[in-house]
Amino acid sequence: MSERPFPPVAWLATTALALVVAGGIVMASYAPRRPPLAVPTALLVLSVLALAAAWALLVRQRDFAWRTFVRVFRWALLAYVLSAGMIEFAFVRDHTRGAPLLVVSCLLVIFATSVPTTIAVTTARYAED
Repeated sequence: MSERPFPPVAWLATTALALVVAGGIVMASYAPRRPPLAVPTALLVLSVLALAAAWALLVRQRDFAWRTFVRVFRWALLAYVLSAGMIEFAFVRDHTRGAPLLVVSCLLVIFATSVPTTIAVTTARYAED
């Protein structure tokens, strides 16, 4: 069985996840003090670009199991939104406010969407609708 050529959507989404985790580690290492935001913000921008590139490549796929993708993505998104919400709560509980909370929130949005993207793409890539 030959493998269908497929763009590196999962790789890009996983790269976005790695960048977000690195940014989250930097932010958490300063809690409850105010962290410098240059590095986490740069990591956030890079992760947004990686995830946007992944989605741009994904939506161009014609022969793709979109129903399977959506079904898997929805359930994975639910799980990761709950996880991101718990992490957000921990930062709020540690009195993170203002710009640092905004950066953390944005990092968590990318976290909550990059993993479901990877899971759903990997599942739907080999499925037939």
